[in-house]
Amino acid sequence: MPRQSGLVDVPGVVEMLPGYDKPGLFDGLEAFSHIWLSFVFHQSVEQGWRERVRPPRLGGNRRKGVFATRSPFRPNHLGLSVVRLEQIQVEEGRVRLHVRGADLLDGTPVVDIKPYLPYVDAIPDATGGFAPHAPATSLQAVFSDRARGQLRVLPGGDELQMLIEQLVTLDPRPAYRKEGDEKRVYGMRLAGYNVRWQVSDKRATVLSIETNDPSWP
Repeated sequence: MPRQSGLVDVPGVVEMLPGYDKPGLFDGLEAFSHIWLSFVFHQSVEQGWRERVRPPRLGGNRRKGVFATRSPFRPNHLGLSVVRLEQIQVEEGRVRLHVRGADLLDGTPVVDIKPYLPYVDAIPDATGGFAPHAPATSLQAVFSDRARGQLRVLPGGDELQMLIEQLVTLDPRPAYRKEGDEKRVYGMRLAGYNVRWQVSDKRATVLSIETNDPSWP
């Protein structure tokens, strides 16, 4: 997943559980282009929290106070992201919110939803501390013949390729592994697939898009 919401145009679906899936709860939300999602960093809960953390934007080797970062290792394990609202789907009494720009893992518990209000939420003269600008792309994404062949036979292969390119060019590797790891093969789960890739000379070569199907090419 991207390290911040909005960096990559990742699609997502927020599924409402019973008790919170009444269409009337969303009356009027369709008029807003973006929404805030308050969620739980559920895969970090068991690891506890840390008073000082190492932000990736500082190379992973400088510590900052946890409240000066967006680290998932927080006292309450709550996160906050703004995403673009594309559709409110009501089907057979169930409500799903289709969004873009998500930075959540599959299964992330969303605990609240609020509309994004540009006149108060967008502050043009705000300063960004040690992360004043969006991270620049640092790698060039290329695809092996095998990966291209797999994408050609996948439903939505063109969009999947675009998402892979956007994610890989931002270099999602841990900061402490970015030197001397030309032989290391990385993997990331995306849209139900395991994407494997390797970095050499500022080029990220996507090796394959794997599934659990033994007949997969």
